Amino acid sequence: MFPLGSVLFPHTPLALRVFEPRYLTMMGRLLDAEDPSFGVVLIERGWESGGGDERSSLGTMARIVRIEAGAADLFVIAVGGDRIAVDRWRDDDPHPIADITTLEPLTWDDDLLPLRREAERVVRRVATLAAVLEEARWDPDTEVSDDPVESSWQLTAMAPLSEYDRFRLLGATTLSELLSKLIDLCLQEEPVLVARAADAADTDIDDG
Repeated sequence: MFPLGSVLFPHTPLALRVFEPRYLTMMGRLLDAEDPSFGVVLIERGWESGGGDERSSLGTMARIVRIEAGAADLFVIAVGGDRIAVDRWRDDDPHPIADITTLEPLTWDDDLLPLRREAERVVRRVATLAAVLEEARWDPDTEVSDDPVESSWQLTAMAPLSEYDRFRLLGATTLSELLSKLIDLCLQEEPVLVARAADAADTDIDDG
């Protein structure tokens, strides 16, 4: 397990710089696996390095697709897979270890197509505002998968929301719930970003 200060969604990329000895050990062990994967959960309180963190019980499996070695660290590229629930945390060995249950993936229904289209329209609009403030998580013009479930998770990752809101979205039990909540949260965030962008523009004018 790899607790992080950010949420990983299914079908989305994860880039890590691994430098702590315990996680270097973990990566070394994973390289011996046929399909090297590890669980990612959000740190609810504490820090990514040093231990002593409080971890959420909901996360996502991350499948390693590339590892590059640095002088004293590793650069890891992974992609989110199934969502998981943590049943029990074991003693660190030396890295975090947990017993987990894999959650059922969300399923698509063609009746969701209008909601999916609206979610993309809203997310890209709000992500463009965030890009103006240099706070975008992804390029707002990034192409997403043709698969409707995969693209729904990718749009969720693109949305400029807090980690708390992202964690709430990770726990969606249906695709309809995910898309509806995603739209609502983005619409709540939009006026905040509009106001901040206006303030930034006024500041630039005053400075000029």
